[in-house]
Amino acid sequence: MILGASGFLGNVLYKELQAYFDVHGTYSTKTHFRKNKKFHAWDLEKEPLAPLLKNLKPNIVVSALRGSFQAQIHAHQEIIDFLTRSDGKLIFLSSANVFDAFTNYPSYEFDKTLSDSVYGRFKIKIENALLRLPSEKYVIARLPMVFGANSPRVQEIKQLAGLHEAIEVFPNVVINAASHQKLSQQIHFIINQGKHGIFHLGSKDLVHHHELIEDICKQLKIESPIFKRAYSSNEDRFLAVLPKDRLLPQNLQTTIAEIVGHCALKNC
Repeated sequence: MILGASGFLGNVLYKELQAYFDVHGTYSTKTHFRKNKKFHAWDLEKEPLAPLLKNLKPNIVVSALRGSFQAQIHAHQEIIDFLTRSDGKLIFLSSANVFDAFTNYPSYEFDKTLSDSVYGRFKIKIENALLRLPSEKYVIARLPMVFGANSPRVQEIKQLAGLHEAIEVFPNVVINAASHQKLSQQIHFIINQGKHGIFHLGSKDLVHHHELIEDICKQLKIESPIFKRAYSSNEDRFLAVLPKDRLLPQNLQTTIAEIVGHCALKNC
């Protein structure tokens, strides 16, 4: 069961998994999903999740939700309550922002989380609730920025370039990244192999944010893009989640160069 299956990442995961598993998903505003009997209307901010969990009895819940932080926290508590009474598992898509208070180095799977941002603290709150469960009950998949041909970030770059407006870049921020294509394969592997615990699903190398965006623009053949350079400090600051202790097989690892290449693939 994929919560948020009508969103970008949720739908990518649905398409990857639906040929191999009995996959259900939720949608809220995108009503064209009504025609798909595997999709269920559910309003995160108005409806409890428990009845849907009780009806479908999923073995695995994938959380790709967006929306009100408070509503998400409540929904995840309902999932945790469900997990304590079943053999199920939650795969929670978390974020590199759980480490955004640490700026001097990249972060690894078992580093302490600490965030200065509202978004990061929200993700930490859900992570901490999951960490109280037996480890076989959850996967915490921490993601850096996700790119791909149809990703919101790449669509925004194309839109701004088409309007001859500035694309904001951060010259002093060192990141790693992910592609939605590889991410869906990584989650598929984690499910197939019955993995649990914490995973960092980003590239194994790092890049300055502005260099990555410039390379994506070149890959997209955008001529003379306009950049707005935003400096948050005089020194490099890191916002990267690197895999170290929980490495996936080599064919499921990725690099910045591969991610840039995926941004121009029409079937992605």
